[in-house]
Amino acid sequence: MNEVHSPAAQEVIRVGQLEIRYLQEAGNGCQMGCFEMRVPPGSNVPPPHSHSANEELVYVIEGTLRYTVGSETRELRPGDTMTTPRGVVHSFSNPHDVVARALVINTPDIGSQYFREVGSIINAGGPPDRAKLMATMQSFGLVPAAPPGAPQH
Repeated sequence: MNEVHSPAAQEVIRVGQLEIRYLQEAGNGCQMGCFEMRVPPGSNVPPPHSHSANEELVYVIEGTLRYTVGSETRELRPGDTMTTPRGVVHSFSNPHDVVARALVINTPDIGSQYFREVGSIINAGGPPDRAKLMATMQSFGLVPAAPPGAPQH
């Protein structure tokens, strides 16, 4: 049986300035997850990373989101999409002057618990515990990218 979700009833998960609102989590025989992400101008965003087991599709609803997959960077506007294959480093930002909103679809789903755990680290006050953040990312299959010039493993 397919579930019907009312957007007004969905939990808003705050990760710093970002807002995540899950629309569909994996379950009932479906591995795909979908969430809405709000990215205010100049927000702190996750470091470049890849997903060892997930593919991702980003669809911009409003504003402009700068999105990088591998060596390609694009300014995504409403109606634009960009995909990220498994294992490819990607990142995003909003250097523009209006809030960007996007739908993000992952298959298989990463799950809202990832964002809750990262949010608890980021929102704790003061500089985030980088080791704890990296460990949480890795436990959900996210692989932080090596800094430029660092040896690749």
